[in-house]
Amino acid sequence: MTNEQSWAGRRVFVTGATGMVGSWLCRRLVDLDADVCALVLDDDPQSELHRSGTIRSVTVVNGDLADERCIDRAIGTFDADTVVHLGAQTIVGAARRSPAETFVTNVAGTWNVLEACRRHADRVERVVVASSDKAYGTSSDLPYREDMPLDGIAPYEASKSCADLVSRSYALTYGLPVAIARCGNIFGGGDLNWSRIVPGTLRSLLRDERPVLRSDGTFVRDYLHVDDVVDAYLTLADAVSDPAQHGQAYNFSDETPMTVTEIYEATCTAFGTSVEPVVLGETVGEIHDQYLDAAKARDVLGWRPTTGLTQGLERTVDWYRAFFARVGS
Repeated sequence: MTNEQSWAGRRVFVTGATGMVGSWLCRRLVDLDADVCALVLDDDPQSELHRSGTIRSVTVVNGDLADERCIDRAIGTFDADTVVHLGAQTIVGAARRSPAETFVTNVAGTWNVLEACRRHADRVERVVVASSDKAYGTSSDLPYREDMPLDGIAPYEASKSCADLVSRSYALTYGLPVAIARCGNIFGGGDLNWSRIVPGTLRSLLRDERPVLRSDGTFVRDYLHVDDVVDAYLTLADAVSDPAQHGQAYNFSDETPMTVTEIYEATCTAFGTSVEPVVLGETVGEIHDQYLDAAKARDVLGWRPTTGLTQGLERTVDWYRAFFARVGS
């Protein structure tokens, strides 16, 4: 696990700072007395970065991952010693509709960040790149292990495979201190992408509507609470200071795969209700079964999830109750 005392005074550049993970990561870093610079594309006042007030405690750079000069200026001017690259187009359906935009953001955006880190290698000491279980593509050999090939086919999957490989290339070619994090489905407060199962279900329940399942409910994923993901990124950032970790990838998972129906029912239980969903069965272009083996993270990094599904869903329900009480339905 991370050495929390080591983060005081570090200068951390975070991309994707208004996303769910980025917002909570910035909050944790501020609490650990790190100096944080947040890259923000669209300034969303409903994001947790704003809602928590964290936005007032960080340096904000408004810019696009596709803008190489912006990224280089931000890392260089801020004098970052740590970079956590979370920024991405993360919606599978959006990637299918707009593949070129997804490749520009997810692949070119990643090499822009890494190229800036290479140019400022005299200062940058650690880089964590957020990849995904989707980078593995479809496989009948489950759970995914880090030594399996990256074989994404659909646009979102392929973009994560490419970004993952680009990160490894920079690490092993230039000695850049880069490590790669691959997580499954992340849940928690602050996720405003309502097409996802947990926030979509909770929004419907808070509106007294029947929740809708896009799939037939049989798709299998693992689900990890955002607090455990933040712990994973901080732990990996500490570890990558060791040259032996340059270019290494780690899976992070609670290793409890669930069907969509099971996570839906667990979400309803945490909310205190039981409602039959509307099952559309219309999912197109998504891998049916995906889940991760996290033995490497346990054995090498000493990382383990500490929140768990039940506690994580309880925290998530509390967040959305407060959110909708403030903004209305």
